[in-house]
Amino acid sequence: MTSRLILALAAWLVVASADAQTRRNLSLKLEVKRAIDRGSEFLLQQQNEKGWWSDAKYPALTALPLTALHGHPEDKYRAQPTDGMHKAYQHLLSTQKDDGGFYVEGYANYNTAVTMMGLLTAGRSEFDSPLRTARGYLVGLQNDLGVKGKLDTPYDGGIGYGRRYPHSDLNNSLLALEAIYHTRHLVADAKTKPKELDWSAAISFLQNCQNLPSHNKGTNVASDAANLGGFHYYPGFSQAGNVTNSITGRVSLRSYGSASYAGLLSYVYADLNPKDPRVTSVLDWLGNNYTLTENPGMGQQGLYYYFQLITKALTTANVGQLTAKDGTKINWRTDLTRRIINLQNGNGSWDNENNRWWETDPVLVTSYCVIALEMLYPKL
Repeated sequence: MTSRLILALAAWLVVASADAQTRRNLSLKLEVKRAIDRGSEFLLQQQNEKGWWSDAKYPALTALPLTALHGHPEDKYRAQPTDGMHKAYQHLLSTQKDDGGFYVEGYANYNTAVTMMGLLTAGRSEFDSPLRTARGYLVGLQNDLGVKGKLDTPYDGGIGYGRRYPHSDLNNSLLALEAIYHTRHLVADAKTKPKELDWSAAISFLQNCQNLPSHNKGTNVASDAANLGGFHYYPGFSQAGNVTNSITGRVSLRSYGSASYAGLLSYVYADLNPKDPRVTSVLDWLGNNYTLTENPGMGQQGLYYYFQLITKALTTANVGQLTAKDGTKINWRTDLTRRIINLQNGNGSWDNENNRWWETDPVLVTSYCVIALEMLYPKL
C-alpha cells in the first residue's frame, strides 16, 4: 500500500469517526430537546389558575418553573410568555416587601434569591427596578456577627435564611451570591453606588465550610483523604454527619456532594482564582467522589438538587472533565444528560421518592431537571 493511500485512508477514518460522533451528539441533543419540551409542558399544566405553582406562600416555588421555561433552547416561552406566565410574574411582584425582599412568611433569603432569578431570566426591563431593590436587600443580609468590620466569627461573611433565621449556611449563601452576581449589571452605572457585598468576607465564610485545614482553622475540620477538600453545611455542622477517629477520638465533619458543588460554584461567583488550592482541592474531592447514583454522603436525599448543582458548578467553572481517583477523565456532561433523561416519568415530570428538601414535589424537581438540561444542551 502506497504512503499516499495510507494517508488518504487515515484521513477518511478521522472524518468517519468525526461524523459518527456528530451523529451521536445530534441524537442526544434531540433527546434532550424532547425531554425539555415534555418537562416544560408538564410545568405549564401544573400551574394554578392564579399564576403560582405548588404553594403561594413560597414564591421560590413559582420562580423555579419560570426560570426553567425561560431557558428553553428555542426561547419560545421567554419571547412569548403564556398568560399564565404573566400571572406568575405578577404573583412574584406582589410578594415584594418594603425591605425589598420577595417572601410571604419565612425563608426570606431563599425566596428572594430564587425569585430574583425567575424575574431576571425573563429579560424584561420593567423588572429591573424591583430587582435592584431586592439585590440591596440580599446584600444587607450578609452577616457580621461579632465586632463590626472584623471576621471574628466563623459565620461572618455568609448569609442565612433571613429574618428570624440569620444563621449563615452554605446553601443560602450560594443562592444569595448567585442572585447578587447575576444582577451586578443593574447597578454598574448607578450615579450613587449602592452598598456592595463584601466578597472577601464571603470567601472567608465559604472556606469555613470546607474541609481544608490549611484555610479552615475550625476544631472539627476533616483532614482525612475521604473528606479533604469537600464541603459541609456550615461551620461546625454537616448534613452528612461526623467521623470519629478510632484512635484519637477526634470528631470531624463529613463532606458531601451537593455542598461541595455549592462551594465550588460560590467560589466561582466570588471570583476566586481557579488555581487557588481551595478550588483545586474541591475539584479533587468531586472527581474522587463522582457518582450519579446518589448525592455522595447523603444517599437519595437532595439527589435532583445535586444534579442541578453539578451542572451549574462545572459549567460556570468551565470544567469540561473531572479527574477520577485512578486518573481517568470523566465526561460528566454526557453522563449526567443521559442519567437525567432516563429518570424522566411518562408524564414529562421528575420526582424523588425521598422527601428531603421537598423533592417529592414534581414541580420543584422537574424545574431542577429542565434547568440542568437547558444548561447541558449547548455543549453536547
